Amino acid sequence: MQVMSEREADRQLDGRVEIDDAYLGGELPGGKSGRGSENKVSFIAAVQTTETGNPLKVCLKKLEFTKEAITDWAKTALSASVHVVSDGLWCFRAVTAAGATQERIVTGGGPACVKLEQFRAVNTFLGNLKTAYSGTYHAFDFANAHRYLAEVQYRFNRRFDLSSILKRLLVAAVATTARPERFLRAAEHCG
Repeated sequence: MQVMSEREADRQLDGRVEIDDAYLGGELPGGKSGRGSENKVSFIAAVQTTETGNPLKVCLKKLEFTKEAITDWAKTALSASVHVVSDGLWCFRAVTAAGATQERIVTGGGPACVKLEQFRAVNTFLGNLKTAYSGTYHAFDFANAHRYLAEVQYRFNRRFDLSSILKRLLVAAVATTARPERFLRAAEHCG
């Protein structure tokens, strides 16, 4: 997963991009609920689409939802010519610092916002991601969430050429700098 993470670290999206805030995990018994739960990992999901709304590429990044974090992410993950479609989350305004144009659609939250056509690609992707995780990982290691997300991003962005994905991963593994075990066990070291 570390090799996939390093290969996707420089991923940059262009054109029309849908972004949304997302969380992995659930509530702990007796703990806080919602966005403040100590058992949730926050990440941004960005899906580059065609003009007709079909997904092309994805970029997933574990981060806190602050203006500074979104600005730093946007400067590396979005090209200057990108057109971002986002919900009304206040910190998403920071994508304009990277030169992006932004179309904000205030959704109001709740189940109805998931059905908005403007967010079909990102909502479909997130639904599939969470369903796959709940069926695959029964004991999710939240400390390494960035690597799990990188794995999904790597596979999704190469899904049109599945016959060569294993060969490309082996080449990437050989070309990637060797990492000591302590580096790989470090929970929050992203690269």
